[in-house]
Amino acid sequence: MRTLCASTLIGEFFIIGFAGLVAMKDADLSSGTVWTVCGITMFLCVALCGMITRPGGVALGWALQIALIASGVFVPAMYFMGVVFALLWWASVHFGRKVDEAKARFAAQQEA
Repeated sequence: MRTLCASTLIGEFFIIGFAGLVAMKDADLSSGTVWTVCGITMFLCVALCGMITRPGGVALGWALQIALIASGVFVPAMYFMGVVFALLWWASVHFGRKVDEAKARFAAQQEA
């Protein structure tokens, strides 16, 4: 699960950076605010890569997906990208757990 989820989070890292570039064109937003929010969110993406298997890691990932969708208020294309990455997150968690279970069964068979 860790590899799939980390891949999704790294993809989000880049999407958030690009969204920051687009958000800077909005005259109502200061570049300091845009890059503070984007920087914190990008750092959270990278930090979550190491926390996926810990308690609450997946829940934090879901919170990040909700924030990504909500960022569509400032950059409308993020509604679409947020939904795409939320679906990728679901698939990463769902199929990642299945892969982990299959690996555990295989390891148990090898021990027997």
